[in-house]
Amino acid sequence: MSTKTITCSAGAMGRHGETAADIDGRRVHIAYALPGEQVRAEVDGAHGRAVDILKPSPQRVAPFCPHFGRCGGCAVQHWHEGSYRAWKRGLVTTALQHRGIEADVAALVDAHGAGRRRVKLTVTPRGAGFMAARSHNVVIIDRCPATVPALAGAARIAADLGRVTGLPKRGLGVMLTATEQGLDVAAGEISRSIEGLEQRLADVAGRHDLARLSIGGEMVVVRRRPLVRFGEVAVEVPPGGFLQATAAGEEQLALRVIAATAGARRVADLFCGAGPFSLRLAQRSAIAAFDLDGPAVASLDAAQRRASGLKPVSAHVRDLYRNPLRSDEMKGMDAVVFDPPRQGAAAQAREIASSKVPVAIAVSCDPASLARDLAILIAGGFALVETVPVDQFKWTAHVETVAILKR
Repeated sequence: MSTKTITCSAGAMGRHGETAADIDGRRVHIAYALPGEQVRAEVDGAHGRAVDILKPSPQRVAPFCPHFGRCGGCAVQHWHEGSYRAWKRGLVTTALQHRGIEADVAALVDAHGAGRRRVKLTVTPRGAGFMAARSHNVVIIDRCPATVPALAGAARIAADLGRVTGLPKRGLGVMLTATEQGLDVAAGEISRSIEGLEQRLADVAGRHDLARLSIGGEMVVVRRRPLVRFGEVAVEVPPGGFLQATAAGEEQLALRVIAATAGARRVADLFCGAGPFSLRLAQRSAIAAFDLDGPAVASLDAAQRRASGLKPVSAHVRDLYRNPLRSDEMKGMDAVVFDPPRQGAAAQAREIASSKVPVAIAVSCDPASLARDLAILIAGGFALVETVPVDQFKWTAHVETVAILKR
């Protein structure tokens, strides 16, 4: 379809941070408009973007980022805080209702903290930036103000790395993570035939005082071991390894997991990653941890071996989608925590539901898959006793949730 410009009234805010508009009998999702506004929008098929606000909402505020409306990151910086918070909590409430689950969802917890501690940029010959919404076009940025101060130079570092290594046809993906020892930078695969590549990479790492630089998952420059702290335990995460978006978000999630497992002697931590829950819980409980990500499990295991004063921690590489932890393997467990990727963990939820485990804690970044998994657990005899949305992806349509269930 070709793009056309139309005038329309923006309706309710949808789950992707876009308002709904009725145009010629079709529902169209309009980005960067607010409910009740009259806007002129560029529309292509079922999606559009507001390009001129004809009648602004009283809830409209000035976005703080100069890139807002062009880069594909934040969706609702232009919305008043109170309305934004109510909408985001509503994403969880609505998803649960669609599965027939009535729950008293708590108020949204602001867990932005100092900002996001990791950022993934795409490097092009023009510089580094983010993909525009619903597009492969890269919006070049100078910096992202939603990130921690340590990432203020992320775009310059990524662009410098692109200059010295050459660029794949589709650009070079670069993940930068703020750690206690400095930035950990992990770039995608590049040609290894570039003359003097090793020295060039070492020069980039030195020029920007990087802690570690990896290419295609292989560590090529290690000036300092990049560590993050899960509770009292320091962990060297693998290159490009998963972390919760903000340190404050991780802390808020962990506080609720810890409270829900009070008194538990044995806990299973499923989809454990590098151990943000396991290593905190091990202060008082024996832990059996499982994840498909081998390097993350190795980081968890190495960290618990170096630490002192922990209860026993056993870390296992296991594909919990194809081979979920069985109900009989949970015998003797006092609690199970599971924090799967966005698609959720229906097969694992069914095993937990058929087990005798008295407490289950679900952590999820997707309300829809969470609601599906909770419905399975509730059908298996669990009662949902607490649901807390945690906002570590502020100004976006993403929301983290902790749900606590008991028999």
